[in-house]
Amino acid sequence: MKYLIKRQQKSESMFAVPVLYMRQTHSCLSGYRILCLVAALLAVVIQSNAAGIAKDGSKNKVQAKHLELQSPDKMYRLSIETRDAISWKLFYKNRKVASSPAISLKLPSRVLGSHEQVLNTAYREVDTIAYPVYGDFDHLAERYNELTIHFESDFDVIFRAYDQGIAYRFKTKSADSLTIIGEQADFRLPGEVTADIAMTNNLTAWELPYQQYSSVRAIPDSLHAITPALFTVTQPECRIVIAEADVRAYPGMYLQRKGELLSGYWASYPKTTAMGSWGNFVSVVKDRQNYIAKTAGHHKFPWRVIIATDDDRSLLTNKLIYLLSEPNRLPDTHWIRPGKATWEWWHDAILPGVNMPSGMDNRNTALYNYYVDFAAKHDLEYLMIDAGWSNVYDIQKPNPKIDIRQVIRRARSKHVGVFLWCVASSLLKDLPGNMDYLAGLGIAGLKVDFFDRDDQVASAWMESIAQQAAKRHLLVDFHGCTKPSGLERTYPNIINYEAVRGAECDKWDTTANPGHHLTVPFIRMLAGPIDYTSGAMRNKTRASFRPIGEGLPSAMGTRCHELAMYVVFDQPLAMLCDAPSVYEKYPDVLSYLSRVPTTFNDTKVLSASLGNYAVIAKRSDEQWFIGAMTNWSQRDISIDCAFLPKGKKYAATIFKDGPDADHQATDYVVEKLELTHASKLNMHLAPGGGAALWLKPID
Repeated sequence: MKYLIKRQQKSESMFAVPVLYMRQTHSCLSGYRILCLVAALLAVVIQSNAAGIAKDGSKNKVQAKHLELQSPDKMYRLSIETRDAISWKLFYKNRKVASSPAISLKLPSRVLGSHEQVLNTAYREVDTIAYPVYGDFDHLAERYNELTIHFESDFDVIFRAYDQGIAYRFKTKSADSLTIIGEQADFRLPGEVTADIAMTNNLTAWELPYQQYSSVRAIPDSLHAITPALFTVTQPECRIVIAEADVRAYPGMYLQRKGELLSGYWASYPKTTAMGSWGNFVSVVKDRQNYIAKTAGHHKFPWRVIIATDDDRSLLTNKLIYLLSEPNRLPDTHWIRPGKATWEWWHDAILPGVNMPSGMDNRNTALYNYYVDFAAKHDLEYLMIDAGWSNVYDIQKPNPKIDIRQVIRRARSKHVGVFLWCVASSLLKDLPGNMDYLAGLGIAGLKVDFFDRDDQVASAWMESIAQQAAKRHLLVDFHGCTKPSGLERTYPNIINYEAVRGAECDKWDTTANPGHHLTVPFIRMLAGPIDYTSGAMRNKTRASFRPIGEGLPSAMGTRCHELAMYVVFDQPLAMLCDAPSVYEKYPDVLSYLSRVPTTFNDTKVLSASLGNYAVIAKRSDEQWFIGAMTNWSQRDISIDCAFLPKGKKYAATIFKDGPDADHQATDYVVEKLELTHASKLNMHLAPGGGAALWLKPID
């Protein structure tokens, strides 16, 4: 007998109650046939109880040694052993793609997962729909098979197999609180393997470029890979992603090479801290404990996630990390509004051609009112005010040159929300009091920066900030933070995360380049949204680009490459990073930037290749937006409009690289076409090039 969960709900809510029902069959049978059927069913139930099918919960021991779990579409198969250790092997399309010799939790006096006795097992199938508050889809199929192994030592290991990947987590049921000395999460990949990973020698930064390694052995064992981490098993090619989900008050997982294994690595719990690093306003760990976390006895640990695919396109729509995370806890989300923001920091508040003092030294009330008026005129939802509006150490001491209350009042009167920047450590000095102050100013949200940690304490900070902000209907943009792992599903007022090497790096190096732009969506975006801060209008070729630390910076890639980011990148809060006066020189570009949404109802990946190119179509109500981007290689692409509904016509505005874009990256042309379901477009992308299309239905 199998149990299924059906949950029909129009929005994610903590009040949604699953309804369980049992499949039943009815037929007329003779007495003899009934006896035969009962005997057969009894044999199946006895066998199933040892192989992971649901039991009645009784405490009799089960000699479960080998267990199997498949995804609903049968593409993934997990083979699990529970003898001396808990181990697993993962098969994708009947090919072994990953395995683990052992998983466990180490406590001070014992190891959960070593020489354990299985008590019983439970199996369930879930087939329901999740309705995100916002995102790239208005609904997601939440479909998986789950196997829970109950062990005699009062803990469970839960395995899930989705069509998008597999995951497992520990769940403890102790009466006492627990100290977690460490966790064993080992991964072995078969055969020849290459890696695309971001490596760090510290536990303080996630805005890092990706490195390519020719084999697992080539990965330095002295560094740690940030997750999600992508590996390619060759012959035939298959991508493997190792990640985590639903990290709540627990340190984030890195990967460290140990011989042929990739092993989970976590920051130990802070013992002593002191203010230091940037401006002496970052909480720096000076010494650490000999454990990684302290938890309640009844605790669900983060999911360890493995995704396999032989189609790069699927990585651009894989929402497994989101689906594994706890659903929305906020009963009221009507006030949560994604959108775009004008922002002064990237272009140093310099306003070319404007008849008023500008620049970082002239940030004052009049300057910010100019940004407010620009946002209102061009239907931008927000103004982001970065560092400088207040004392960095005391949020409640505003800069006397800026009447911040007047700026916010003006913005609100024009239906523009204001975000204010702050340092995490300053905010946390008095979290409720500072939140009350910020809410009292009338802001829409806050940008919280410089966490520079992802140990258990810092992880708890981020959730506390999200909780306190939600109580006051404030949005949160996390910066200087660990990568997302699903907390934005639980608290959808977390509107964006940084944790990406973004456009700020244009000021000091060449790492935010088109090759990087075509890597981030396939790896980092699996974890969640990114605050890349797109929108540069000083576009440069590889040969002409130079970093500029102060003044007006440039960006690598063509102008249309930059415009395509607003479709290809997942950024519910998206910046227009350049000066308003520069955008106003190009009314056609500004019209597109005013209209392109930051969240969508549906997404179609038309073509994609990791590190090389991506062509994505996204629907917002009845309109479609298409973004196409390439790395430093020029290429010709074809866009098949078969995703459009039959019988409808669309007026298309097309921004594409101009004939001189290969040496003058600002060169672009705009075309107007009528498109239908049968249309096919061919266009040339310059090196570092792109295209952006805006399709409106013709009534």
